Amino acid sequence: MKKIFYILLLPFLFFSCKEIPEQERGIPGLEEVAVKKPKFNIDSVEKDLTERGYQTFRYEEGDTTYLMQQYYMVFLKRGENRSQDSTEAAELQKQHLAHLSRMAEEGYASLIGPFGSDGEIRGIAVYNTATEKEADSLARLDPMVKSERLKIEVHPWWTAKGGKLN
Repeated sequence: MKKIFYILLLPFLFFSCKEIPEQERGIPGLEEVAVKKPKFNIDSVEKDLTERGYQTFRYEEGDTTYLMQQYYMVFLKRGENRSQDSTEAAELQKQHLAHLSRMAEEGYASLIGPFGSDGEIRGIAVYNTATEKEADSLARLDPMVKSERLKIEVHPWWTAKGGKLN
């Protein structure tokens, strides 16, 4: 029975090892995807953002016009209350990550992450909100901030629309 199996398997192995033509290698269209950025109508994006209360301005460099939008960078800093035992700290961390995931899923936070050092600033979250007050309020909902294990510092920050942060 094993011999029959191997005899039947041999032709499949032979054909599966054939040389793949160069034009068929890789992911078709990857070069175009990596180079092309999605186009958007700067006027309609600016109008939509302005109507929703976001701060924007246009910046021109050469023949390129950038639509700049204000975001809010929230620095998550070491808080005053770090007396939780390991079980409570682990539970707070779980709730903290759930909160940040929710902020990302709902589109409020565009960029989130910890720093790789054990310094005063523990991480950042870039909030995509119309006002600093809204970013501050959302950041204060974080269970780590509520427990005072972390504290926040909010700063306005500008970047161009159509880049990595939409």
